[in-house]
Amino acid sequence: MQIILKYFPDIDSQKKEKFANLFDLYYNWNNKINVISRKDIDKLYERHILFSLSIAKFIQFKPGTKIIDVGTGGGLPGIPLAIMFPDTNFILVDSINKKLKVVNEICKSLKITNIKTIHSRIEDLSLSYDFIISRAVTNFTDFVKNTKKLKQQKSTNKIKNGIIYLKGGDTSNEENKFKNKLTVINISDYFNEPFFETKKLIFYKNQK
Repeated sequence: MQIILKYFPDIDSQKKEKFANLFDLYYNWNNKINVISRKDIDKLYERHILFSLSIAKFIQFKPGTKIIDVGTGGGLPGIPLAIMFPDTNFILVDSINKKLKVVNEICKSLKITNIKTIHSRIEDLSLSYDFIISRAVTNFTDFVKNTKKLKQQKSTNKIKNGIIYLKGGDTSNEENKFKNKLTVINISDYFNEPFFETKKLIFYKNQK
């Protein structure tokens, strides 16, 4: 929990309480339904919560912004961001229903009311959005293709609507393919822990 306060020292007491309670909730649910690698659970705050919150360093979502978290699994990056932005609307989508059970139970326990879950493949949905977020659920080219049918809303944030994608490793293939549509940020620019040295935030700006 301290690592969250290190980089977000000004969060209010309600957010602190919710973040503090995440570890026990994830630990207990992960023993029943595996949503986080067991070797990572003790490093939940660094490798999962803080990693998710790198998006909050990239953009401060305006109230009412609609965000779709594709392939959310156990609610990452959606749950940490929903805590950080309680006036923003999140739709968390996954094709595995038991993982969404974990999301729903965590939201219930923490009284998170700005999250809705949908059990579906993203290709089968017709939704509108301001931003699509995800943590490297598939090849980025396929991800862009699979989310094309979703309908973007009129941009109201300082950053134009688009895809915000978290991944590790080399991004040269994505940069070569999409060229001027992409902004790639080293997450180590935000957080100085060694874990983030190879982690990237990819922003794909919608062209419509």
